Amino acid sequence: MDATAPPSLPPEHSSRGETGPLALPTPRPRMQWDAWGDGTHPAHLPPGAKALVATVLPGRAHPIPRRPAQDAPLTPSRIAGADLAALGAIVGTANATRDDGIRRLHLGGKSTPDLLRRRLSPVQQAPDAVISPATHGETLRVLVECAARGIAVVPFGGGTSVVGGVDPEAGRHSSIVVLDLGRTAALQDIDEVSLLATFGAGTTGPQVEELLGARGYTLGHFPQSFEFASIGGFAATRSSGQASRGYGRFDDVVHALRVATPVGELHLGRAPASAAGPDLRELFLGSEGAFGVITEVTVRIRPVPAVTRYGAWTFPDFASGAAALRALTQRGIRPTVLRLSDEAETRVNALMGGHLTRLRGCLAVATFETTATSVGASDDEAAIAAEATQAIFVAHGAKPRGADPARSWERGRFASPALRDTLLDIGVLAETLETAATWSRLDAVKQAVTDALTTSLIADGTKPIVMCHISHVYPAGASLYFTVIAALTPDPGAQWARAKDAASRAMLEAGATITHHHAVGRDHRRYLQDEIGPLGVAVLRAVKDALDPRGIMNPGALVGDGEAG
Repeated sequence: MDATAPPSLPPEHSSRGETGPLALPTPRPRMQWDAWGDGTHPAHLPPGAKALVATVLPGRAHPIPRRPAQDAPLTPSRIAGADLAALGAIVGTANATRDDGIRRLHLGGKSTPDLLRRRLSPVQQAPDAVISPATHGETLRVLVECAARGIAVVPFGGGTSVVGGVDPEAGRHSSIVVLDLGRTAALQDIDEVSLLATFGAGTTGPQVEELLGARGYTLGHFPQSFEFASIGGFAATRSSGQASRGYGRFDDVVHALRVATPVGELHLGRAPASAAGPDLRELFLGSEGAFGVITEVTVRIRPVPAVTRYGAWTFPDFASGAAALRALTQRGIRPTVLRLSDEAETRVNALMGGHLTRLRGCLAVATFETTATSVGASDDEAAIAAEATQAIFVAHGAKPRGADPARSWERGRFASPALRDTLLDIGVLAETLETAATWSRLDAVKQAVTDALTTSLIADGTKPIVMCHISHVYPAGASLYFTVIAALTPDPGAQWARAKDAASRAMLEAGATITHHHAVGRDHRRYLQDEIGPLGVAVLRAVKDALDPRGIMNPGALVGDGEAG
């Protein structure tokens, strides 16, 4: 069989015999083109932030204000009229457009470099068109047509990538389209016996919870990008939510995937476990649209918790807190949420919350859930886990701080990304990066990355604040999530690029992963070979060649053209 020949196309509805979605969600607004969020809840710096800003801005500030769209023109669309018409014939003319207003909403992700480009670049690099399929069948037909015409395709869910995962790069192709999956948002199927639900890939986090909540269920996946990210994006990036200790990473809850590629379709996952060769779902979990498009995701669901308890503790230092988290995890005790902030993050969060004198040391917060839903259900599960956590934490030197700090964290857990925009307005850089390592390496990794970031930013004449927390734990290790605050220099893009490179190299040299849950995208691709080796990159290249022989899928993401080939 010729791998490059167009596949025989399936009927419009799946082999499950569906005649349409089971339920549709309430539509959600798109994020702004140049900032996090949809603009309805602008971020305001709390009063305590003035002291923080004074710390990192001892000298002249270099503010970078937002600008009107008319002051940031787009690159002209290069897609041929015949190509656009052919794609419009598949998805409907209104859903295949090169309108500048729609193209502007699909310029890429929302990392600090992305935000800087929106504010500083004289011309915005835009996709040549935006194509919006409504079904798996339409998506497959679009990919086949784009492959035949040599048009590059970037799958687009919520546009929340912070690693260059959805940049509109055409590579060697003459034009590029963004494949906006928003119209696929739907609950396609639910199996309440097996506790499985199938969603269209463009269904956002809030829409998933809306559709499940109406039936008494939850997915329990709440990353910081939850309000805008899509379920297809969760799968394509191996997302990890803030309740990962209780619910698992997203790849832990995936039961099945439906995938469209330029050479055909795949239905992956039919049983709760299988020995039928290597698990091909793993090729697409974390594939970032480089091999094809995840169009439907079947996930394990749970009843909405009947009881939630909250707890908070302070440890004298990060080492004792990390030891407590390790003991808790290795004993199999499972809070739903489990987080530990280092001294710097604890101080800054207290300052931002206006209670600087109340908390010292390192703050840990946790939540505990009881999943029973029967009449008269007690909170025994939550109470038992909370009591066991308290005992272990106190044995490691922790002081209980009640429920308020954990409740306060939960209320504001999705707000932080929008603060970057407000800080850029006044000349302050605020950005994050993350990794993971074994418990035995964790302290060394934390120190190496902190030193690398601090040294790089001090060399640029700034006085940075580097903070860190643990938010995902495993019996063998944990994640480390760093937040950096520093004064912007006159060349902020180069400033952050140097700091990010120094931190990334420090991670690899210390034996950590280049990314725990943000994914590879374009930003981390240069470091991937150091982690998985040349042969590993060659395996990825071979998969891409088999599924995307003409190289149209998300050029530059995960695996570049010609790498290890």
